[in-house]
This record gives sequence, C-alpha cells and structure tokens, in this order.
Amino acid sequence: MDVFTCAGCGAGLTCPVQRVALPVEIRYRGGHHWMPPLMAPGTYAVDPEPSGLPWRSWEDAGEAGAAAAGVHAPVWTLSLGARNRIVLSPGDTRGTRLLPERSGDSCLGVVGGDAPNLVCAACGLGVGSREDDCGVWNTVRYEPHAVVRRPLGLPAPPPEPVRPTPPLDPDGGWNVRWRAAAGAALAHLLAASGGTALDLPEGPLTTLLGRDLARLLPPGPPALRVALAGPGRPAGDADLVLVPLHPRTGRPWSPPGGVPVGLPADVWAHLALPPETSPMPVSGRPPAGVLRDDYPLPDRPFQRFHPDHGTLRHVLARLPEVREPWLRALYDRL
Repeated sequence: MDVFTCAGCGAGLTCPVQRVALPVEIRYRGGHHWMPPLMAPGTYAVDPEPSGLPWRSWEDAGEAGAAAAGVHAPVWTLSLGARNRIVLSPGDTRGTRLLPERSGDSCLGVVGGDAPNLVCAACGLGVGSREDDCGVWNTVRYEPHAVVRRPLGLPAPPPEPVRPTPPLDPDGGWNVRWRAAAGAALAHLLAASGGTALDLPEGPLTTLLGRDLARLLPPGPPALRVALAGPGRPAGDADLVLVPLHPRTGRPWSPPGGVPVGLPADVWAHLALPPETSPMPVSGRPPAGVLRDDYPLPDRPFQRFHPDHGTLRHVLARLPEVREPWLRALYDRL
C-alpha cells in the first residue's frame, strides 16, 4: 500500500492506495453521456504512454519522433507529454484544490487544460488534473514529477477471487470492458496472424472476434489455430492462446505452448469458466442479510457485438508489426 504526497511541501494527496494494472478500457470514449470513475476505490495505476501537452501532428513529429513515442503508424494527433502519470479515482484524493478556470474545452464538466487544474491545498503546486466531462472517464491524473510515492510498509489486502464480468450491462448494451478487451485482443491477433485467416473454436470466442477477423483478414484456409488457455485450461496444440492478465501486474499468464494474447481476467473468466447456474426458487423469506438475486440481465443484446474501434486502432498503431506492408495497409483502411 502507498500514499502520494506533494513534491513541493510533502502534504498528503491520497488515502492509502494499492497499485493495479492499467484498465484496458482507459482509451475508450463514451460519447455525450456521463462516465463513471475508471479506477476502483483504493487503487491506482500508472499510464506508461505519453499523454497530454505538447501535441504534434504526425507530419510534424515525423516517423522517427513518433517511433520514439512508441507510435509506428499515423495517428490524428501525437502526444509528446509526460509518461507514467498516476491514475486515480477522484474519491481517493486528499488535500487538493480544483481550479475550474484551468480546464480545457469541455461540455458538461472539466477536462485537463494547458496547466494542471488540481493544486496542492497546502502550497499551491500544480499536481495534476481532474476530468469528469461527458464521454471521458471520471479520473484524477497526478503528474509524475509533482508527487512522491511513499510506501506504507503495510501488506496489500489479499487478492479477491476473480469474478466474471457479464458481457451485457443491465440496460441491454454491451459492457465497455468487453468491447475494449476485444479491441485490444483483435489488434494482437491481427499482428500475429501474418495476414492469413485464423481458426477459432466454435462458441463465445467466435462470437467475440470471429466476424471482425473474417472481415479484416483475407479468405482462405486457416494457418493458425486460436484457443482459450489459462489456469486449469491447457493450450493444447493451439498457435495463439487468449490468456488472463494478472489483475495487479497486468502480465499475461504464461502458457506452456502457443503465443499468449492477454484478456482482462474477469472477461477471460466469463469465456473460459463454466457458467453459473440460476438457483432454484425457495419458499419463505430469505434469511437476514441475504440479498435476492433474480438475474435481471436481458437474454439478448439490442445490437451486434463490435470491438471498440478506438482501442483497436490505438493498440495496433503501437505494435511494431504494423510497419509490415500488409498490416499497415489494413490499418490505413480502418
């Protein structure tokens, strides 16, 4: 467990928080509606990619400058800002003051501007930015040079068992985490395919990715087999295996065979583990403290599943394989 303090005066800026993997849906943009906090309470993540000012066009940065920022294919705008910003839930911050006049162009809330819109309440140092506008995750991002991580020397809470995340939200729409996970996995599968068709097993994996792989890769006999693999689920003779990412480190599970492609552990668990069965109804009132569970999710979504296009392009542009002519041509078509 850690706390973050102001680099200027040492004042505390967070409650105790635990580092976890950066959520795969961090690049998702939600349109004209309010977005919830990205990070779970009591956690933080580090974003290793450059973000924020200064921004450059692809032409101005040049291929060499873009590659130095980890981008290998054209993007609309390229950030050359700081790496390793600290991403938190706003409720876990302490001792800061919001300056709305420093917000950038926004609609219904605030976003980061030219200068940090959060300052240390004790000394006035700009320490980060709060964002809660429509279409962006509700987050606080601390500048890496403005805060200091202070380990508390306390053991982290024991890891909770991975709970499968259902693919559908209560309103019948596809869950954002599923769409982002599918977009990232699709990018890695395309890069590993070598430009040939892939053989997916029948079932939810084909529902998740099969239609888009068939649309983006040329027709023909499959050259590589894809399968799910993970703890208690061997990879067999598959060439590419979708495996769970560790919730805290973000590292993929290492299979004994096959090239691993990571999925968030909660998404992978829903695909790979046996489905839960609905309990049998009982007579009488439930015991005190027991909540009803009537499985209110709709049986069918109101639209087809589509991997998140923004996540797909973002991940693909940052894979070195995108410089191969066939994959660059596919990227340009996207």
